[in-house]
Amino acid sequence: MKTRSNASKIRTERTPAALVLVLRVKTRSNASKIRAERSWDAPLASESVTRLLLIRHAPIDDTGTRLSGRETGHHLGQTGRREATGLADRLADISLTAVYCSPIERAAETAAIIADKSGLEPIIEPGFNEVDMGDWAGRTLKSLQRLKAWQTVQFNPSRFHFPNGEHMVEMQSRGVRACEQIVARHRRNDVVAGVGHADVIKAVLSHYLGQPLDLFQRIIVGTTSVSVIDFPQSGIPVVSAINSNGGGGSWR
Repeated sequence: MKTRSNASKIRTERTPAALVLVLRVKTRSNASKIRAERSWDAPLASESVTRLLLIRHAPIDDTGTRLSGRETGHHLGQTGRREATGLADRLADISLTAVYCSPIERAAETAAIIADKSGLEPIIEPGFNEVDMGDWAGRTLKSLQRLKAWQTVQFNPSRFHFPNGEHMVEMQSRGVRACEQIVARHRRNDVVAGVGHADVIKAVLSHYLGQPLDLFQRIIVGTTSVSVIDFPQSGIPVVSAINSNGGGGSWR
């Protein structure tokens, strides 16, 4: 609402890693300004939440050019291990309670590097598994982009079932179910990590943001990025960060 004195304005500023809500209050004399920003690193004790870090695995040689899906034998190379180590260093000052991960090698190996930094062993969580791409697994993105079905994946994923694979809605459901089960077994103020894959993480974030699955391609989740969901003891879950990558202004 605007008044003649322009008493208040609410605007949204974008940082490279997240959206930050900024509130500024102006009086006629412009005597006071209040700037309220969400602090991603605020102590959990005062919030009484369980914090879930959703982490995409480190890259492999085929990342971005080919759908590896659930194929085995794709391990982290030198670049992937270096990036996973950098991620572990970024999270070193966080007291992780547990590290869960997809059973696929690239996710499990990323999780092992993160867990080792905290003296933990990664726990396999099938709900974080890569989407079963069926006949599409192993194909290049270039070859798939020629297919009419590719448009369905991009714009109507809620209607897409991978040939001889998994339905996108099923993938989202198991991902959300895994998050709820993990949070239920941990105490408030625990910080838990879950290492998985881009589509699963984006689908889970879409659920907790309250947006349709058909819009999940609007979310970017890069390799070794961290997205944060806070689950309060009472009230609704809050998505606190998306695609944080250690850059300026990012959560981690």
